[in-house]
Amino acid sequence: MNVKSETLPNGVGVIEVRGPLLGDQEIAELRKAIAEFIDRQWKRLLIDLTEATFLNSTGMGVLVSAHTSYAKRGWQLKLCGINRQVNLVFAVTNLRKVFSIHEHRDDALKNFS
Repeated sequence: MNVKSETLPNGVGVIEVRGPLLGDQEIAELRKAIAEFIDRQWKRLLIDLTEATFLNSTGMGVLVSAHTSYAKRGWQLKLCGINRQVNLVFAVTNLRKVFSIHEHRDDALKNFS
């Protein structure tokens, strides 16, 4: 798996996740990327899961924790590009109602206030 972070000129931080979120190393990479945006006070974060192939419960826990951290600060966290298999995890856990999820990156970026 690969986690790539970037900051956009409009003040949105973006984390791209590629491959499966299964092992300790992959989960640690994602946690570190999220923590860096929180530490730098980036109030708008988009996690792009377009290239994520699988998400286990630990990976889901990282996303829930990130959502909680952002929500309690009054910041915004959005997800985009969730494939069919990963979407199933969100549907079964009823987390589609918790997260702001967009099909495409452009849609999510337009939706930040």
